[in-house]
Amino acid sequence: MTVVEPFPALMARVDATLAAPVAARNALAEAEANLAEGEAVLEAWLTSRGVEPTEETVEGFRLLALHRQGARGDPSFNACRETCRELVYLRNVVALHEDDPEEAARALRLQAMVLKHLALFIGGKLQEAGLGEFCCSARPLRANETPGPARTAAGPD
Repeated sequence: MTVVEPFPALMARVDATLAAPVAARNALAEAEANLAEGEAVLEAWLTSRGVEPTEETVEGFRLLALHRQGARGDPSFNACRETCRELVYLRNVVALHEDDPEEAARALRLQAMVLKHLALFIGGKLQEAGLGEFCCSARPLRANETPGPARTAAGPD
């Protein structure tokens, strides 16, 4: 079984964000873009189930309302609730540190990583309906995958 990386354009943008230098960035605009991309990921989940994505907000954020809507009837979807909340929290950290580019950039990098986690989780659920029943286990996706090169704690060579 081949594992397809979900949301390839989002993944490329996140990787570019992680590689970009700290200087010359509009961190708050990027943090808002990450929230919008998180919304797009949740919209993909909802539309795949034949549900019209809401325009409402929860605690002032559409992302949280989309998560609430996506979790109705699918308890395994609650596995990404804290991921969505962390995307919002990190947007707020970036906004709080607009006058400190290094701190804002740190929060933005973390937010980009959290967004990637959300996209991988939802992409996995789009491929395997039960994914998330035991946290974020990707075992159903990789059960038939042939083993690749060994990885160390530091990652691949």
